[in-house]
Amino acid sequence: MISAKTMAEPLFNRLALLGIGLIGSSIARVARERGDLARTIVANARTQATLDRVMELGIADECEIDPARAVQGADCVIFCAPVGAYAALAEAIGPHLAPGAIVSDVGSTKQSVIRDIGPHLPEGVHFVPAHPMAGTEFSGPDAGFAGLFKGRWCLLTPVPGTDQDAISRMRTFWERCGAMVSVMDAAHHDRVVAIVSHLPHLIAFTICGTADDLADETRQEVLQFAASGFRDFTRIAASDPTMWRDVFLNNREALLEMLARFTEDAQAMARAVRWGDAAYIEDKVLRGRKIRQALIDINQA
Repeated sequence: MISAKTMAEPLFNRLALLGIGLIGSSIARVARERGDLARTIVANARTQATLDRVMELGIADECEIDPARAVQGADCVIFCAPVGAYAALAEAIGPHLAPGAIVSDVGSTKQSVIRDIGPHLPEGVHFVPAHPMAGTEFSGPDAGFAGLFKGRWCLLTPVPGTDQDAISRMRTFWERCGAMVSVMDAAHHDRVVAIVSHLPHLIAFTICGTADDLADETRQEVLQFAASGFRDFTRIAASDPTMWRDVFLNNREALLEMLARFTEDAQAMARAVRWGDAAYIEDKVLRGRKIRQALIDINQA
């Protein structure tokens, strides 16, 4: 069998990953495993302890705690830090980016990313924002794995006028990572992910907070006899707090819109329960089952 390393030349000579948590370390691992994404992988992190762990894991060729040094000579730079850190990072690296380099990211919000990164990029540097729709509740460089993106969607949200070759190269990059790729407008992206990702996380954090606020004896019983539904919420609620704080604050308009719509629907369900409207309740349950089956049918469950 021919290995990936002999099938295609690497897309990039030097790949700089600004942030090396779950997503960044997964990119590093798949790049290391395949060999056709980058010749050299450079990792950047906020602490030397994280970079020391990266070197122990052997998932990067070089480690740089200074982001400006990390991007020097890189023909691809991917922001993998929480989105709240993007503006400061972009300001720090902007003067050090190589002409013709492609800058991308993995953030869960896209309008804020374009707002925070775009103004700091010099002429001749191409910007292709991206959002791999993949993740777990774990974080840090040990959490990543090469198969994280396999069969998942990656959404590209380039602004009008972006170099088409840069978009094509980032599409190829994510396809080689195992992802399916779609291109959409940043504002549309933010409304879509508000309902399919951000709102479910907000609800999970809130439900677990409600359980934690119960009287001690009741809370212990909640934990001891937790059913699968509550356990699913706790898995989501175990996600990285810094990342999700930044996501909520940077997609607040779309998230609040979807929360308002959900609140109206929840109140309607409460009325149905209160007044014994069995048909309404059954209809909502059946619609939930249909959505679940649709996910199964397209291998997204």
